[in-house]
Amino acid sequence: MFKRVILFIITNLAIVFVLGIVLNLLRVGRILDEQGLGLDLANLIVFAAVFGFGGSLISLAISKWTAKRLTGARAITEPSSEVEAWLVQTVSRQATAAGIGMPEVAVYDAPDVNAFATGMRRNNALVAVSTGLLRSLNRDEAEAVLGHEVSHIANGDMVTLALIQGVVNTFVIVASRVVGHLVDRVVFRTERGHGPAFYITSIAAQLVFGILASIIVFWFSRQREFRADAGGASLAGREKMVSALEKLRSSVAQPHLPDQLAAFGISGGTGRGVKRFFMTHPSLEERIAALKRGV
Repeated sequence: MFKRVILFIITNLAIVFVLGIVLNLLRVGRILDEQGLGLDLANLIVFAAVFGFGGSLISLAISKWTAKRLTGARAITEPSSEVEAWLVQTVSRQATAAGIGMPEVAVYDAPDVNAFATGMRRNNALVAVSTGLLRSLNRDEAEAVLGHEVSHIANGDMVTLALIQGVVNTFVIVASRVVGHLVDRVVFRTERGHGPAFYITSIAAQLVFGILASIIVFWFSRQREFRADAGGASLAGREKMVSALEKLRSSVAQPHLPDQLAAFGISGGTGRGVKRFFMTHPSLEERIAALKRGV
């Protein structure tokens, strides 16, 4: 947890530093000063960082609670069947091997073959599997999927994704306000306060920058799936992990995870062309090929 706090502090300092350099190189401050009423960039960056990181970190803090409510997942406090006992024992063994605290284990009712992990801390996370997964996969394949999810927790993927989201949120807020201010001052010649052009332009710029910035978040999300697959292979065995992914590929049921949890499931959608840039998961074909190559 200490390393994550340090990472968070460094990330915040880095965003302030980088934004300051970029805005100075672009001479934004000088341009704004020449218009008579400059934009307070220091306060804007602080404001953007608070809101940019605040939203993503609050979402992460309540992620376990949210996941349970959205999926109807039932935490296994006392195993009521042999399958539930096996789930708890397998996750416990893998968590020990991965060097993390025992995650909460849950089952949710859904026809698709899926599972997800979430939580703000490595030692207080949640691993949930669908009833469809328990019906469709054999024990070896289910073990690999659980290893994949435990690896997400051990890698700190949820925290890192939240920090990256906070970084891009901050850039989007600052960049959109600067563009809105420039248009309002330079194009529409507003001399005091802000006119309608500032708000209209800021909103439009925030939408555009938000879409572009999300490409970075989705790229990271795809890369972490490869790492979690490798982790699952390490914990359960490469052949088991490959077999599980191949079973997912042949599954006819589409993922039913809510949009808020889509990035945390093991099974993602497919896409071609531009849509590939906005996928949370690589294609199963790519993931299987990477495992077979030993990546």
